[in-house]
Amino acid sequence: MSRILLIDDDIDLASLLKELLQYEGYELDAVHDGAAGLALAKTGQHELVLLDVMLPKLNGFELLKQLRQHSSIPVIMLTARGEPADRVLGLEHGADDYLPKPFTEAELVARMKAVLRRYQPAQDMGELLQSLGLSVHIGKQEVQWQGEMLSLTSAELAMLACLMESPGQPVDKETLSQHALGRRLMPFDRSVDMHVSHVRKKLADYLPEVPIKTMRGRGYCWSAEVTRSA
Repeated sequence: MSRILLIDDDIDLASLLKELLQYEGYELDAVHDGAAGLALAKTGQHELVLLDVMLPKLNGFELLKQLRQHSSIPVIMLTARGEPADRVLGLEHGADDYLPKPFTEAELVARMKAVLRRYQPAQDMGELLQSLGLSVHIGKQEVQWQGEMLSLTSAELAMLACLMESPGQPVDKETLSQHALGRRLMPFDRSVDMHVSHVRKKLADYLPEVPIKTMRGRGYCWSAEVTRSA
C-alpha cells in the first residue's frame, strides 16, 4: 500500500480524500500547515506528496523549494483553477505535476498513478542510454555524468530518456507529455517546456553544450549520438 502525504489546510478535503484514497488502496497522512508538512515530507516515510499552494506558516512554493534541497520525492501541486501562474511556479520549484482545484477523484488517482509509475522500479534492469559521458538508466531511474549522480525529478528523467531514445529525431510535445507525465497535453499547458528547461539547466552544469534542440512547431530533439545497451 502506497503511503501518501497531503499538505493542505482544508480539513474537510483531507477527511474526504483519506476515505476515497483508502478505497483505492492508498494510505493517506494529512497535515495542515507548511512547516509541519515540510518536516514530515523530509522523513522519507511517503511515496508521494500532494501539496497545496496556500498554506499557513510556510506556503507551498517555499516548502517545495526547501524540500528539493533534501529529497526527490514526487510532488503533485494542488493549484487554484484560473491561476496558471501557480502551475508554472510549482513546476519551476520542482513539482512533478500539478492538478487544478476543484478536481475529481478519478482525475486525482490517475495523476497519482502516472507519477508513482515513474518511481517504481522496473521488473528488469531496463535500458541504459549513454551520450557525451551521460548515462541514463531507465530501470534504476538514475542519471549519471561520468559516474556522478545527477538529481532529476521523475518527470525530468522521463523527458530526457524519451528524447535520448530517438536521437536526431524531433519528439513532439504531445508524445513527451504522454510519456513523461502520463496525460494528454492540454491547451496552453507549459509543463513539457518547463521540464525540458529544467533538464537543460541541470545538464548545463556538466556539458559544455546541451544537445537538446528546440524544433519550432515539431517539439524537441536530442542532437548527439546515443548508444543503447541492456
